[in-house]
Amino acid sequence: MTESRPHALFSFGTLRDERVQTSLFGRAVPSSPASLAGYATRPLKITDPAVIAASGLDVHLTLECRLGSEVEGAVLRLTDAELAAADAYEVDDYVRRRVPLASGESAWAYLDADPLRSAARIVIAGDSIAYGRCDPQGGWAARLAARHIAANEVDHRVFNLAVPGSTLAGVAEQTPALLAARRPDTLLVAAGINDSAVPSAAPAPSPDGLAHLTDSLASLAATAREHQARLVVLGPAWLDESRTADYEGLRFTESRALTLREALRTWCAEHHVDHIDLWSPLHGRPDLFTDGIHPTPEGHEALYRHLMN
Repeated sequence: MTESRPHALFSFGTLRDERVQTSLFGRAVPSSPASLAGYATRPLKITDPAVIAASGLDVHLTLECRLGSEVEGAVLRLTDAELAAADAYEVDDYVRRRVPLASGESAWAYLDADPLRSAARIVIAGDSIAYGRCDPQGGWAARLAARHIAANEVDHRVFNLAVPGSTLAGVAEQTPALLAARRPDTLLVAAGINDSAVPSAAPAPSPDGLAHLTDSLASLAATAREHQARLVVLGPAWLDESRTADYEGLRFTESRALTLREALRTWCAEHHVDHIDLWSPLHGRPDLFTDGIHPTPEGHEALYRHLMN
């Protein structure tokens, strides 16, 4: 019986080497030429002795987004066990993510573990916190944009499409039509606290957690793939529950926010999507809020510094 090889893995580096394949998989694996559009490569210093021993190299390559560029490589056809072996081989500087190949096929590839370090054109979507409400300097998003563009005035862009009051469902519905003209390589979705809100007069929220978020997240992931962009999900941030019992007819609680946090983290881990947790920078710091939900300028500065670490 033919062995099932359900996984397509794009490789532009050492995994194409038959010596490395034999070391990892016990044999050379089926492969075919392929290319990845919108990316270029840059060197990455490796310090893991086992990886250096397997590849014979202490400098590997990693991918970075670059509009108009293309990386030549190969698609390896792997079994479940072989994909797990490839995961174990890659150092912590890499993560496995879905990418659309120039052929139109979807494949796995090992990308820079820091999604912002490899970004060039960033679209931000989210709610009032991502919008920068209560901060004359434009919030964490404006700080990120200033640093990102200053690093490369020619190629770097940041487009903030955040709309106060948005939920993930609203972001998933509104964002697709706005991306084509902006040509993003990174879609930064700030999953805000609105998804955890319940009407102040309502009974206790349903114990189903926030299962309805999965449809919105899946839609955003599909939108990102369609535009050859990397989806990065942010949030949520901590809130000061002592001031949010009745916030414009809504109730925000720490327990509900924690449920949202865990739902996002779980979904992203299961679907190999980048997640940046924003809970810790504001946790236990009510002084960094204007109203229990929206950070002060100092609160936005704390979120920004956390994103850049």
